[in-house]
Amino acid sequence: MKIKALIAASACAALLAGCTNNPYTGEREAGKAGVYGGGGAAAGALIGAATSSKKDRGKGALIGAVVGGAAGAGYGYYADRQEQRLRQELTGTGVQVVRNGDNLQLIMPGNITFASSSSDISSSFYPTLNSLVKVFKEFDKNGIDIVGHTDSTGSLELNMRLSQERATSVASYLTGQGVSGARISSRGVGPSQPIASNDTSAGKAQNRRVEINLRPL
Repeated sequence: MKIKALIAASACAALLAGCTNNPYTGEREAGKAGVYGGGGAAAGALIGAATSSKKDRGKGALIGAVVGGAAGAGYGYYADRQEQRLRQELTGTGVQVVRNGDNLQLIMPGNITFASSSSDISSSFYPTLNSLVKVFKEFDKNGIDIVGHTDSTGSLELNMRLSQERATSVASYLTGQGVSGARISSRGVGPSQPIASNDTSAGKAQNRRVEINLRPL
């Protein structure tokens, strides 16, 4: 029973440590770092207790909770800060910032990144890419996966080539501005992953896009 209480207390402490003030409402709330830290603390406490002798289970649970909480909150806090910086830098650019657990996704519509049927980056998009370079250099603990997408107009061969060339163009620009190439991968998937119907012009415009997925290294 004592061990269960310790696990609960460790998780609560991690959650409280991850609490922040919502800048829009002023209310105190648990950030993602706190959620990850609480889960890590609970998992660490369980492992610590399970791997210790009966006499030392309480001590083992405490050590496991501390280690697990720190590990869980570490990347969660890092991703929280990076997400905040990306949203600051990309406000008004047309680029969407999406959070999926530990991963961050940047969705860049084709109409703001490339001319029609071209893999040459639009001149108006360079300032946005420079903002990404700034954040990627500041937060350098992510892998950067660049994926090009197209709508279904034209042949599959053409769309596969175009989507790959667009992803490569973005990757080349990032590395040319000093982002480590070891962090970057690029690929084209053509029309195989639509996010809207290809039966309408609006849907096709959404499908023509480049996505950057940021994940833990």
